[in-house]
Amino acid sequence: MQHFINVILSGGSGTRLWPLSRQSNPKQFLKLFQGKSLFQNTLERNKDFSSAFMLITNETQKVMADVQARELHLDIKYKIIEPVGRNTAPAIALACLSVHPDAILFVTPSDHMIDGRQAYQNAFNRAVELAQEGNIVTFGIDPLGPETGFGYIEARGETVVSFREKPDLKTAKEFLTSGNFLWNSGMFCFKAGVFLEELEKYHPEMLAACSLAYSTIENGLVDLEAMKAIPADSIDYAVLEKSEKVKVVPSSFYWTDLGTFDALINYSQLRQNQVDVLKPVEGCNNAFAFTDKKVVANGVDNIVLVETDDVMMVLPVGESNRVKSIYNNIKENDSSLID
Repeated sequence: MQHFINVILSGGSGTRLWPLSRQSNPKQFLKLFQGKSLFQNTLERNKDFSSAFMLITNETQKVMADVQARELHLDIKYKIIEPVGRNTAPAIALACLSVHPDAILFVTPSDHMIDGRQAYQNAFNRAVELAQEGNIVTFGIDPLGPETGFGYIEARGETVVSFREKPDLKTAKEFLTSGNFLWNSGMFCFKAGVFLEELEKYHPEMLAACSLAYSTIENGLVDLEAMKAIPADSIDYAVLEKSEKVKVVPSSFYWTDLGTFDALINYSQLRQNQVDVLKPVEGCNNAFAFTDKKVVANGVDNIVLVETDDVMMVLPVGESNRVKSIYNNIKENDSSLID
C-alpha cells in the first residue's frame, strides 16, 4: 500500500489578520468557520487522503494543534518542532528526512480554505500519479480575478514555464489576459527521496545542515543552534525554480489563503458560508464588523470594523493591506497588543 503523509506547515502568526490573530492565538487556530478553525478544516479535508499526518510547527503552536486535533478525534503521528523558523524549504527537508524515501508527501499550509470536494480529489489523484513518476508537483489554481496577494505559476498544461512573485494590479491583469497563469497555492506532492535528491543538487549546503539538524531531534524538537545553522529559503527559490522535475496540476477547486479581512469578507459572500464573527453593519452600505457585539450605525459606508477585548480597528473596505503598517506600528509602540 502506498504511504501518503499529509505534511502540515504551521508556523506563521497571521499578522495581516491582527488584531483577531495574535502570536498566542494565530490565524490558523481561530475558530471562525462554523465553530472550527482553518487548521481543523485542513485536517478534515485531508484525512481521507492520508495514511498519517505530520506537523511542522513551533512549541507554542504544537500545543494548540494537539488540542484541536483531539477535538476532531484525529491523531498527528509525526511532529517536528522548530525552535526558530527557516522558511519552507528546510521545513520540508526535515519532513522528508523523517520518512522512507518512497513515501509520498502531500504538503499543505495549515491556514487555507478549500471548497469543491470532487475537484480537490481529482487534483490530488493526478498529483500522486505525477509524484509516483518521480516529479515534484505543485498545485496551480484557476484564477478568479487579478489578485495581487498571490504568487503565480506560468504554465503550459502540466509543464511549468516560470514562477512569478506577487504582481502589481496591472501585471496581474496581464497574467489573466494571457490565459496561461495560475495562482500558486503553496501545496506540493512528491516522493520524499526525490525532493531530497533535488535539494542536494541545487542547495547541498541546506541539505547538509538539515541532515545535521535532523540528527539532533529529541522528542520532535530540533536543537536550536543546529536549526539556526540552516540557510533560510523557500521551497520555490531553493528547488522549484531550478529543478527540471517540477510539474503543475491545474486545479479548479475553490481556494483562498484568507490572509486579509477583505479575503474573509469575499469568502463569506462568494461561498455563502458565514464567517462566525463577521456581520454586515445595518444602516450602512458595504460595511462589515468582526465582533460578537451588536453594531449600531447609520450612513457610515465602506468600512471594516474589527473588535477584540483590548482593541478596536477601523479600515476602509478594500484596503485591508493597511493592517501591515498598523501592526508594525503597534509592535514598536505597544507590543502587548500583538502577544
